[in-house]
Parts: sequence; C-alpha cells; structure tokens
Amino acid sequence: MRILVVDDLELNRDLLARRIQRLGHEAGTAVNGRDALDKLRQQDWDLVLLDITMPEMDGYETLRRIRADPLTAQLPVVMVSAIDESESVVRCLELGADDYLPKPFNPVVLQARIESSLARKRLQDHKSQLLQALSRELQIGQRIQQGFLPAELPSQAGWSLGASCTPARQVGGDFYDAYSLPGGSLALVVADVCDKGVGAALYMALFRTLLRAMACQAPLEEAPPATLVRSVAFANDYIATVHGHENMFATLFFALLEPDSGRMHYLNAGHEAPFVQQAEGGALTRLDITGPAVGLLAGKRCGVQALTMQPGSRLLLYTDGVTEARGVSGPFGEEALGHALARQAESAQAMVDSVRTQLAAHVGAYEPHDDVTLFGLMRESEGS
Repeated sequence: MRILVVDDLELNRDLLARRIQRLGHEAGTAVNGRDALDKLRQQDWDLVLLDITMPEMDGYETLRRIRADPLTAQLPVVMVSAIDESESVVRCLELGADDYLPKPFNPVVLQARIESSLARKRLQDHKSQLLQALSRELQIGQRIQQGFLPAELPSQAGWSLGASCTPARQVGGDFYDAYSLPGGSLALVVADVCDKGVGAALYMALFRTLLRAMACQAPLEEAPPATLVRSVAFANDYIATVHGHENMFATLFFALLEPDSGRMHYLNAGHEAPFVQQAEGGALTRLDITGPAVGLLAGKRCGVQALTMQPGSRLLLYTDGVTEARGVSGPFGEEALGHALARQAESAQAMVDSVRTQLAAHVGAYEPHDDVTLFGLMRESEGS
C-alpha cells in the first residue's frame, strides 16, 4: 500500500517513512499541505499521515480540501501531531479525519493505526469495485431494456404517434409498445409493472413479450375485442400461475386501432385513465378501468370498450409516475396533466414533449421516485 507522510520537519518525515517501509508499505513525503495536495492529484495513495502545524497550509485546511475533493474524499487520513488537546482531536474528527495519533508516537500504536486505516481502505476499494461492476451490469441491462421499446413508432397515414419512457433508476418497470397486426389494426400498449429496478425490468420484458406474441398470432378473422381479451388473458394466467409466488403484476392499457375508420377497441386493466380530446379545444374525457390488473389472479378477465377517434382528436396514455411526480408544490396531479395536454401541438410527439417539459419544470431538482411513461396519439384534422 502507498502511504503519504506530510510534515514540515525532515526528521519526522524520515522517521515515519522508515517505519512505514519496515511494515512492508511504500512511503512518500510532502513538506506541507500544498505539496501534499499536489502529490495527491498526481498519484493514487492509500493513506495520508498528516501533521497539523505546518507553514503555508496547516493540517486542518489540508484535511478540509482533501475531503472536499471527490477524488480524495474517501481517502483515509490519520492526523499525527504534537498537539494533544481534546479540542484539536475533536476538530480533526469533525473535518473528517479517520484517526488521531499524538507525538511522540508509540511504534506499536503507530502500526496498529496504520493497519487499521489500510484495512478500511481495502474494504472501501472492494466495495467500489463491486459498485462499478454492478453499474456496468445495470448499464448493459438498460441497453437491453431499451431494445424492448420500439426502435421507431409505426408510420400510419393520417395519424401521428409519440412516446417517452424514463425509468426512475437505471432500469424500470414501465413500457410502451406500438405495432401493426396482420389484419391491419394498430396495437397500442402502455403498462406499469409494480415496483421499480431490476425485478420490475425483468417482468416488464416478460409482460411485453407475452402480449406482443399473443396479439401477433391473431387470425385474420378474429375481431379486435377477442384479440385483446385473449392476449391479456394469456399473460394474466401465465404470470398468476407460474410466477404467482412473486406477487408481481402490471396495470396496462391495451388498444387496437382501425386506422381507416378511427374505431378503437381498448381494455384498461387497472391502469391510469387516459385522456381523450375529440376535437382541438374540445372537452377532455377519460377512458375508465375495464378490469383488474394483470397477473394477480388466474381466470380474471377484462371487459372491452370502444370509441371512434374523430378527425382532430388526440389521446394521451401515461403511467402514475407522471401524476405522482413530486416537486416543491407536491405531486404533479391529473389537473396539471390535463392543462399540459390542452396546449396546442402539431404532432403527437410534440404533445408528449410538451407534457415532459411541464413535468420537468414542476419536479425541478427533486429526485424521481417512479418511472415516467407517456404515449400520444393524434388523428389529423380533415383537410390537413
């Protein structure tokens, strides 16, 4: 291990350096606080033995700067000083010193303090390595999870789609999906798996895959309501029976849109009620829940509702991370979301981006506590 001795007296530096070398470690020296800070920036060290009374920059200020620098904030520092007053000891500990050794020092005590501090450093290094490895794994997981979201949304004449999904952590349980079925319908999904983090991300991939696989197997003659019920029923029964012991479930809004007519069949499995505006400047309505969350109990089924998206209409799907996002004034709320939706937008993506801007302004510097997903659908006005 590499130990830096900081003392303005050459005799003290040499004495400590020799003791360190006898213990089997590498010793370096600095003549004052400024010299020590320069050496800490130039090389990696495992421990600092720091004197208090020095010219130019004393040990107190040196310690304060060591702790203020993110690169050295966790570096163990043992104060070595002839000042053996309780006030000095307390001040050093308050500034972040790991230990205090009075001069003249006992060689046995010196060895014990050094080895104790180095043991903590080894443990800290090990924890840092584990955290870095975990961070790399989560980054890989994040890229994989992003691959489950559509690389691009379907392009449909007369329609505009837009979406955004931001996990609260590196990975999350929210997802959206949009794809065309063999019969020409456009499938739209927004879902929120319970909990956050890695577990929710794994189940997010499972829910998304089950729903898409079952919907894409729909026979051409199968009616949209039957496709919706069959797909969600399969996912529900599989999760409830195979993974029921994990108590994982998802709320979701699943719709099949017939682009030519604007007819949309949907089911809402315990999800947030989407906003619908049938004409620019028109009143906002909601699409209520039609059944329970998916994965709770085998055999439970959702009802199917229908509406026709008129020219100029728009639809906003979202997860509860939007309305529950906290800022200085509290949760964002459904009323604020409705006001944000009422703003003019030339496309569904512009509508989603506008809501995101309003949400970001509300949250400010607050840490996100839940995943945030938005999905927008707009039908062009007649004559556009």
